[in-house]
Amino acid sequence: MLLAIGCTPSDDAAEEPDEPAEVAEPVDPYVRGLSTAHMEEARARGEALPRLHSMVVARHGEVLFEERFGGPSLNTPVNVKSVSKSLLSALVGAAIEQDYLRGTDQAIAPFFEDYLGPEADPRKQDITVAHLLTMQSGLERTSGGNYGAWVSSPNWARYKITRPLQADPGTARSYSTGNSHLLSAVLTQATGQSTWAFAQSVLAEPLGIRLPQWPADPQGIYFGGNDMMISPRDLVRIGELYRKGGYLDGQRILPQDWVRASFRPRATSRWSGAGYGYGWFISHIEDHIAYYGWGYGGQYLYVLPGLELTIVITSDPYNSGGRGHRSDLQQIVAEEIVPAAIKGADADAVAAQEESAGPPSS
Repeated sequence: MLLAIGCTPSDDAAEEPDEPAEVAEPVDPYVRGLSTAHMEEARARGEALPRLHSMVVARHGEVLFEERFGGPSLNTPVNVKSVSKSLLSALVGAAIEQDYLRGTDQAIAPFFEDYLGPEADPRKQDITVAHLLTMQSGLERTSGGNYGAWVSSPNWARYKITRPLQADPGTARSYSTGNSHLLSAVLTQATGQSTWAFAQSVLAEPLGIRLPQWPADPQGIYFGGNDMMISPRDLVRIGELYRKGGYLDGQRILPQDWVRASFRPRATSRWSGAGYGYGWFISHIEDHIAYYGWGYGGQYLYVLPGLELTIVITSDPYNSGGRGHRSDLQQIVAEEIVPAAIKGADADAVAAQEESAGPPSS
């Protein structure tokens, strides 16, 4: 553990997490960065969770806490399940910036002309890139009870785009990894390269991280929104990239406007009430806004810009542990990690005031 103070069921078998609990904690004016007591408690609570693999916390751009509880090392790429949707959103933003796509209002039907014959519902012509990003395509879900039939089909993109419309595009949110996979198919056609190859050029290489190849469908289209591989330490860099508005290490990787657009609530989860932007959930913890990606089994990437805080949690991706495991992780974040940062934030201000006041008079 590093603690420095002062310096295949589908992802969709269960829907989004509950809202994190709100916990009020007194301020400890004698710690900076992260509260040692809270982080030690976070570690102890994590050790009691057999499915938990890792926890990494960065504050003010510096990793102050990291712990491997089980599973691979912190530098080993692991399956982050539906946190992949947040990564896929970054690829869409990069494709728009590089003029491969016109924008989020671009219709997707032209990419699937071979599958949309004259008998297709004409409303499918209205489905846009934004509708896929926000889970508002209106297409029947390919998640939950429908997931198995979808991924067993010989053509995933065709299966999804030919599902019946259950709502007009843009009017209702229904969480479905099939929407994200259509985005991967769009990226493949628009960029003229695989989603994995595009990810290397716009994310992996500029950030100095590893994004190994992940599963693809029978047509060779890389799985959109699921099963991407990235190490916990590299996932922190993705979080920091978004926390800093598309910049990292003095380099602009993503447009600042794309980060802002991704973090803007555009739909609401009917399960938790959390907002949903372009591949990111939006909620509040201790009155601080939190943006997060969430994946099956207990994979999380939290970004809290107001606290200059990024949190990565990985778990066994093939054994969810049910709602109990997710709840335990959310409570550790809400009751230990965020309060540790709040105390550290307040302590930083106290220390600055003490420094400006100078030494006490004799």
